[in-house]
Amino acid sequence: MIKHLLFDLDNTLYSSSYGLEQNVSARLEKFVSSFLNIPHEESEETHRQRISRQGYGTTIEWLIAEKGFTDIETYYAAINPEDEADMLPPDPALGEFLANIKLPKAILTNSTMVHADRVLDKLGIKKHFDHIFDIRFNDYKGKPHAEAFLRALDVMGADAASTLFIDDYPEFVEGFLKIGGQAVLMDEFDRYSDLSFERIKNIRLILNYL
Repeated sequence: MIKHLLFDLDNTLYSSSYGLEQNVSARLEKFVSSFLNIPHEESEETHRQRISRQGYGTTIEWLIAEKGFTDIETYYAAINPEDEADMLPPDPALGEFLANIKLPKAILTNSTMVHADRVLDKLGIKKHFDHIFDIRFNDYKGKPHAEAFLRALDVMGADAASTLFIDDYPEFVEGFLKIGGQAVLMDEFDRYSDLSFERIKNIRLILNYL
């Protein structure tokens, strides 16, 4: 029986078609290229390979671990400008949907609290979550590390086996499954039809798992 819900934020609680996450990724690649002083294409390939091979959850984790990076505030100011959530519309219907699910709800994101607040305030759904866990909460080592999930569950007073986790990254879904949790992959456009994970195209379909 599901007793708690743990949500990813970006491209999970809103559609990826709005382009917010794509814009973040573009700014991130520009920052990495400038920091490493190499062409954009080379920096993109380099850091994606390192993240994949070493199991890093985020670019900032990789930069800190391997590049001695310390200017964290400049990094986040560059990739998360104040107007980043402007393209998102309010979503009162989503708020009503969440309110009707009588289970404790939390968010676990690899972004910062500033970013999470902007997105949730724009959608108008922040009040429906008991906890928001960001990348700083996890000392910049977020999903898919087991410790990131376990720290969040501990604060929630939840156990993995009775918690449903929803995320749009297969690696993060797999990470939660590995600690004994229940998870579904947000696959809005059938990008991962070849994977064996439980998949949904719309957040409202989580009702099928409750």
